[in-house]
Amino acid sequence: MKIKIIVPLILLVVFVGVSFQKIQNKPVLYIIGDSTVQNGSGKGADSLWGWGSFMNLYFNTDKIEIQNHAKGGRSSRTFITEGRWDSIVKTIKKGDYVLMQFGHNDGGELADTLRARGTIKGIGNESKDIYNPIRKVNETVYTYGHYMRKYANEAKSKGAIPIIVSPVPRFKFDDKNKINKDQYGVWAQEVSKQTGAYFLDLNTMVIEKYEKIGTEKVKVFFPKDHTHTNEAGATLNAELVTQGIKDLKKSELRKFLK
Repeated sequence: MKIKIIVPLILLVVFVGVSFQKIQNKPVLYIIGDSTVQNGSGKGADSLWGWGSFMNLYFNTDKIEIQNHAKGGRSSRTFITEGRWDSIVKTIKKGDYVLMQFGHNDGGELADTLRARGTIKGIGNESKDIYNPIRKVNETVYTYGHYMRKYANEAKSKGAIPIIVSPVPRFKFDDKNKINKDQYGVWAQEVSKQTGAYFLDLNTMVIEKYEKIGTEKVKVFFPKDHTHTNEAGATLNAELVTQGIKDLKKSELRKFLK
């Protein structure tokens, strides 16, 4: 009688142990970026949303965990200097993914008293020593490419898979109803080639979609300014990110999509 009771208990313990191990081994998709990826607290304050807030709608979250660490106002530089990237590096593991989009805030001043978040333009090895009036420290500032390489290479060193995303375009149609490609998108693609990271050209994808939809309909996506989208605009961008992931034929991330 005791054997009949003990055997099922042993099987139950084994089953729970295996299930727990599967949960522990579930990969994580880390998303990093600025307010176009996560606006504010990510709960739609002022009717503004970033596309990262909707990525869980397109993935099977039973098989992969989605963590959106993007923060408004950050550049490829300040996401690092504030320690946000280091906190991710401490937990990232083999088989995880990092989806990264920076560029919107990289064009600012290097050492102004308002933000001090800019990076040197380009993807070279240039640097400049400055005094950061915000952090009140001396700091060496590098190029946009330097910081993006850091993300990609450090993710790879942990066994994770980096995916560089070119920044979503702003609402800036010219007199011919066209939107110019973002230079940071060009640099993002070049960094992906340098590091062997996957590249998702969201900038081009969204531009093509906006031009097809037309100025008046796209204008509705931007209730406050020319950069930040409402829920409909952010959802559209998230759909295009999803399509871009589907098109990454060699990436295993595709298998976690719904």
